Amino acid sequence: MASTTLKPHQKELFGQPVGLYILFFTEMWERFSYYGMRAILVLYLVQSTSDTNSGLGWSNGEALALYGWYTMLVYVASIPGGWIADNILGQKKSVLYGGILLVAGHSILAVEQMWAFYTGLGLIIAGVGMLKPNISTMVGGLYKQGDIRRDKGFTIFYIGINVGAFLSGLIVGYVGEVHGWHYGFGLAGIGMALGLIQYLFGQKYLQHVGNFLGESKNEEEKVSMKKPLTKIEKDRVVVLFISFLLVIVFWGAFEQAGGLMNIYTSEKTNRMLLGWEIPASWFQSLNSMFIIFLGTAVAGYWAKRKLKGKVATSLFKMIVGLIIMGSGFFFMTAAAAQYESTGSSAMYWLVLAYLFHTVGELCLSPVALSYITKLAPVKYASLMMGIYFAVTGLGNKIAGLLGEASQSLGEYAIFTGIAVFCIVFALLVMAFRKKLEALTHGAEDDEHEMHEVA
Repeated sequence: MASTTLKPHQKELFGQPVGLYILFFTEMWERFSYYGMRAILVLYLVQSTSDTNSGLGWSNGEALALYGWYTMLVYVASIPGGWIADNILGQKKSVLYGGILLVAGHSILAVEQMWAFYTGLGLIIAGVGMLKPNISTMVGGLYKQGDIRRDKGFTIFYIGINVGAFLSGLIVGYVGEVHGWHYGFGLAGIGMALGLIQYLFGQKYLQHVGNFLGESKNEEEKVSMKKPLTKIEKDRVVVLFISFLLVIVFWGAFEQAGGLMNIYTSEKTNRMLLGWEIPASWFQSLNSMFIIFLGTAVAGYWAKRKLKGKVATSLFKMIVGLIIMGSGFFFMTAAAAQYESTGSSAMYWLVLAYLFHTVGELCLSPVALSYITKLAPVKYASLMMGIYFAVTGLGNKIAGLLGEASQSLGEYAIFTGIAVFCIVFALLVMAFRKKLEALTHGAEDDEHEMHEVA
C-alpha cells in the first residue's frame, strides 16, 4: 500500500488545518494587546490628574466620545486594509505589516506624553486595519467551499480572540490600574510582539492562503481579478450588506461593555468580594471567559441542528444572536433600578448580562465572519471583510453616542431602550429571512466535512 505524504498546509490537528492554530495564536496576541488597552483606556481618561496613578482627568462624556471615535476608526481602517490586500500585497503580507504597526503603536503609548498618546492610537488604528480583515479572510481560505468545518473553524479562531481578551483584561487591567496606566499600555505591546514572532515561524502552514492573486501562477486566478461579477455573486453581495445591518445594531449595543458598562461597573456596582474590591477592568474578562467555555458547545449545537435538517443557516443564527444579546440588557435595567432604589447594584446583574451577551455573540460574530468567506467574490474577499469590520466600527461609534446620551437620559432608559430595539429589529429581519436566503443561491445547502489528503 503506497504511503501518502501530506504537505505542511494540508496537515491537521484535532480535525482542523494546522494553519488555523497559527492564525489562532496570532489573533490571540493581537486581541490581548487591543482589548488590554481598551480595558484601561476609558478608565485612564477619566482618572483624576491628582491621584497617585494619575490619568487625564477628562469627564465621562469626553472619555466616551473619544472611545467611540477610536473604536470606530479602528474598524473603519479595515476597508483600506482590505483593499490593499486585494490589490497590492495579499492578505499574508498585510497581516505582517499590520502586526509591526501594532507593536509600534502600543509601545509608543507607554511614553507619558500627549503626542505619544495620539500617535500610538493612530498607529494602532492603522495596524488593526491591516491585520484584522485579512487574518479572518485567511481563516476562510483554509477550507474548500462546502466544508462544514468552516463555521467550527471560525469559532475555534474566535476562542483564540477571546483567550487573548480574557488574559488582557486581568493582566493588563491589573497592571494599568494598580502599577500605572502606561505600564499597562506597554505590556499590551509586548503581547503583540509575541504574536508577530509566532506568525513568522508558522508560515510553512500558510503557504496556500493569503497570497496576492495578481502574482498567482494559476492563470484562472489571475483572470478572475478582472472578470465582472455574475448575477449570483451580485445577489450574494446584496445579502451580505443586509446582514451587516444586524452587525451594526449588535455592536452598537454590545460595545457598551468597554464604555458605559465599564464606567457603571467602576462607579455604581458593589465590587466587594470577601473583603476585597474586584478591579473594574476585570469584568471585561467575563465575556471572554464565557466564550472560552461555551464557544465549541454553541458551535456544536448549531452543527448538530443543521445535520438534523433543522433551520441553522447563518442568517438565522445571526438573528437569534441579536435577540439573545439584546435580552441581556434587561439585566442591566434591573441593575440600574436597584441602584436607583438602594444606591448600589449587585455584581450578579453584570455577570448575567455578560453571559447573555456572550451567547448572542457566539451566534452572530464568528458566524458572520464565516458567512462572508462563503458569499464574498474571491477578488473582493478582503475588501468585504474590511467592510464588515467597518460596520462593526460604526456600531462602536453608535455605542459611544448611546453612552454619551446616558449622561442626560440615565442608564435605566438607555439599557431598556437597547434591549427593546435589538429584539424588535431582529424580529423584523426574521420576517424577511427566507427571501434573503434565496438570494444566496444555495451557498450553504450542501455542507459536509471535507478532509484533504495528497
